[in-house]
Amino acid sequence: MLAQFQNLSINNLGDPFIESNYGVHSREFEVAVLDWFARLWDIQQDEYWGYITNGGTEGNMHGLLVGRELFPDGVIYASRESHYSVFKAARMYRVECIKIDTLVSGEMNCADFNSKLLQNTGKPAIVNVNIGTTVKGAIDDLDRIIRTLEKCGFQDRFYIHCDGALAGLMIPFIKEAPKVTFKKPIGSISVSGHKFMGCPVPCGVVITRLEHVKVLSMDIEYLSSRDATITGSRNGHTPMFLWYTLNKKGYRGLRKEVQKCLRNAHYLTNRLKDMGVSASLNALSTTVVFERPADEAFVHRWQLACEGSIAHVVVMPNVSVELLDSFVEELLAKRTSGNEGKDFGVPCVANDIGVGNCFCLHHNKKSRIA
Repeated sequence: MLAQFQNLSINNLGDPFIESNYGVHSREFEVAVLDWFARLWDIQQDEYWGYITNGGTEGNMHGLLVGRELFPDGVIYASRESHYSVFKAARMYRVECIKIDTLVSGEMNCADFNSKLLQNTGKPAIVNVNIGTTVKGAIDDLDRIIRTLEKCGFQDRFYIHCDGALAGLMIPFIKEAPKVTFKKPIGSISVSGHKFMGCPVPCGVVITRLEHVKVLSMDIEYLSSRDATITGSRNGHTPMFLWYTLNKKGYRGLRKEVQKCLRNAHYLTNRLKDMGVSASLNALSTTVVFERPADEAFVHRWQLACEGSIAHVVVMPNVSVELLDSFVEELLAKRTSGNEGKDFGVPCVANDIGVGNCFCLHHNKKSRIA
């Protein structure tokens, strides 16, 4: 249906809520998408501002920029397992960035956060909170982070950006998940549109408080508009893709897809463990972490993201049980053939995914397979 628009140069210049002098745009679709996310995250239409970005990195850059403008002398705090774009933004904005240690799950270690806040009580805190870390899919404890900030004396001197690139759109549809909402003292949330939603081109959404974005917004005379975005010119096709997907699937369809992803992620984790492969899955996550395959051709064929001794599979709506079975069977075949029938010593990944999930000889009797 949307193919008929591909021959048009659709450009959503500047502020999505203020028309510019460029007539070929999709602002109505963009605002409709933004309103949908505002409802999802509990903020009134007259209290929020946002736009459709080129992806998660731009969303993080915008959220942290708002924090920096509100607190020019602030310090960015982010867990070591935050997306690299957070640290890139800190360098670009010339803001001091303090890395916080993580638990084995990948979640921010709030004891270390507390300690590092107390070392910098004279400067406001700009905090990046992960709603699903890149490698392990861990969700930082937003409520505990807020309590820690207040306990350390940072009341009214902090700004929280929530990086929900993947899980930010999923956890609202999980009954037992903690709420990520503007009813809590957060400043902004960003998500990607090409991950869980499956938009055919990279894109994302960032939502912030209208009162905050005023520090960025400026009049652009030759556009006859205002602008508070990072890029200025923005792809006018992506709002249409996102609008179409949200309206086609609706809340019920998205909830069904979230449940399918969670179910299949548990299935993959159990299959790997049953076959003697060290693996873990965080609660409320669809990111399955397991020992890094030794066969680089296998890693390349399945396009696995690897870090140190581990790799991960992110289970999305397009992934079937049959595909997961094929993956596990090929992984085990490569394992066996690579050792020419000898016993295979499972690598130790206890430091990466926890002792209870590691099947190495030292940590688990199931660690030796033929």
